[in-house]
Amino acid sequence: MFDATALREVYDTLLEAAAAVADSGPPLPPPPGEWNAERILAHVSLVTAATMAAASAVAAGEHATYDNRLALDTWTIDRVVDLAGGFPGLRERLCRQAEMLCGFGGPALSDAELDSPVPTRLLSAGALLLDQAMPLRNLFIGLIDVEIPGHTRQLLALRGNGDGTGRASARAGAVTR
Repeated sequence: MFDATALREVYDTLLEAAAAVADSGPPLPPPPGEWNAERILAHVSLVTAATMAAASAVAAGEHATYDNRLALDTWTIDRVVDLAGGFPGLRERLCRQAEMLCGFGGPALSDAELDSPVPTRLLSAGALLLDQAMPLRNLFIGLIDVEIPGHTRQLLALRGNGDGTGRASARAGAVTR
């Protein structure tokens, strides 16, 4: 079984960071080569949807794969921003997606299903990180340990200080596109 408590916590923290960015005034521009707040949330939405698709396929007894390349494509990311209605819509979308993804915890998936090998291709900043099968549960673990916390840090680094001038935030360990 998969306890979705940690997954729920990282999504809650991400959504709190998104609220902090929204409440802090105009966000700082992202550093060169990184995304603005809307693109970060759209990327996380795409990653979340891809994880839900893989988990749903396993639960349906279908062949599952996971490939994050669409979640890195700027045209796709910008389309998600537009379809969601910008930053507020993306926050709401991610809130609902997190609820659905966390629904795969508990008895929703058996240990055998969570151990199902899923051919996985992961890229980051144009570099291939992984191209091999891994257990479905590792997709959840990757979200908990790396993906969501890294993008939470990226969001927090974009907080303004309420007067339009922005303020610097620690960027240590930030995940880049």
